[in-house]
Amino acid sequence: MGEHRKLYEFVDCKRQEPDKQVIEVRKESFAEIYESFKQPNIKEQSSRCISCGNPYCQWKCPVHNYIPDWLDLAAQGKYIEAAELSHQTNSLPEVCGRVCPQDRLCEMACTLNNDFGAVTIGQVEKFITDTAFAQGWRPDLSNVKAQPFKVAVIGAGPAGLACADVLARNGIKAVVYDRYPEIGGLLTFGIPEFKLEKQVIERRREVFESMGIEFKLNTNIGSDISFESLYNEYNAVFLGMGAYKTVDGGLGEGNAQGVYKALDYLIGNTNQLHNYQVDDAQYINLKGKTVAVLGGGDTAMDCVRTATRQGAKKVMCVYRRDQEAMPGSRKEFNHAVEEGVEFVWYHQAIDINRDESGNVISLVCDNNKSKKESILDCDAVIVAYGFRPEPPSWLEQKSVAYDEANRIKASEASGYRTTNSKVYAGGDMVRGADLVVTAIADGRKAALSICEDLGVLV
Repeated sequence: MGEHRKLYEFVDCKRQEPDKQVIEVRKESFAEIYESFKQPNIKEQSSRCISCGNPYCQWKCPVHNYIPDWLDLAAQGKYIEAAELSHQTNSLPEVCGRVCPQDRLCEMACTLNNDFGAVTIGQVEKFITDTAFAQGWRPDLSNVKAQPFKVAVIGAGPAGLACADVLARNGIKAVVYDRYPEIGGLLTFGIPEFKLEKQVIERRREVFESMGIEFKLNTNIGSDISFESLYNEYNAVFLGMGAYKTVDGGLGEGNAQGVYKALDYLIGNTNQLHNYQVDDAQYINLKGKTVAVLGGGDTAMDCVRTATRQGAKKVMCVYRRDQEAMPGSRKEFNHAVEEGVEFVWYHQAIDINRDESGNVISLVCDNNKSKKESILDCDAVIVAYGFRPEPPSWLEQKSVAYDEANRIKASEASGYRTTNSKVYAGGDMVRGADLVVTAIADGRKAALSICEDLGVLV
């Protein structure tokens, strides 16, 4: 590691994150809440890494990023070299730097975390990629030998994009199909811009296209084009269609007036902001409403923070357990608290009260602590209990098996090969709803299996 580092930099220099937008601006804006690190700060924060002999941060990361190594390069101001190294393990580092729950992954595992404050890994990861792109860096595939194979990737979310990235780097033509008009899947349509601005994905599309990856968007497999035709035309098929089926809250969400599914709400809002012209994305405006969001994960945090920015009068997050049991990122929880969201603990929604016109007037809950019934006044409810995969019927035509939870049967142990030797799968279709970074890891590993099965050296 670089000799420029001070031995006890982590003592002299405290953990620091970039400044956030002031709360008054932040609560009304869909722009990313963090300002960019400045170069002196990025060098100081990167220099805090003590270069552990066995870097726990690297092993806790699902894609096993070479974190101490690119922190060292960032500390030296070698941002292009750092980005080049980062891309060896991660297909979307600028995205992971923004949306990964570092507090549960790499930064939680940082040796300095308990006593001195973890190295600000996520913000450095975001900075080095953004800076390298701004300086003109692009992946260099000039020495890659073109192979006589092509692979269909169904789904332009993180798993599909990661698979296509690794295929392209090994000379295999990747053609990515998606039903939406822009790449990214839920990165674009589900994650709000205060976490991930859409220009980040637009830039990444340009990078991927420069690598020879082809995108066929606004295309539904099974109606616009048959799976049979893809299966016959391509040497292999990768399935990365995510998990979009809402876990049922039993409140008529999606069909009952004033009760909405989380993804419908988030996708509709993004579609409204960017005019993506997604036909079935209804815009749900909660301005002036008293909103109850049900759930305790990151999607629930996305919903409460979106409702705040839409100008809701009051926003509540209703969760059946306590704060410690919440599955989502603590950082996202803290952002929501700062932005004025009220948290209602130990409440499980069981019914909706309505007025004579059918409008929501309150939420009926079981209080899991007092064992009594509670009434929460509200006039809009969003259900964010999670998501499950929903395999399309056309998979059965090719004997692609899935389990009782509708997850495609594939695993890391099988190299993400399905029960059909020509079909591979990864991400939420295999795991159930999970993290962006685990989907990236799956897509990359599946691509390596495809390369191996096609006889391409990697």
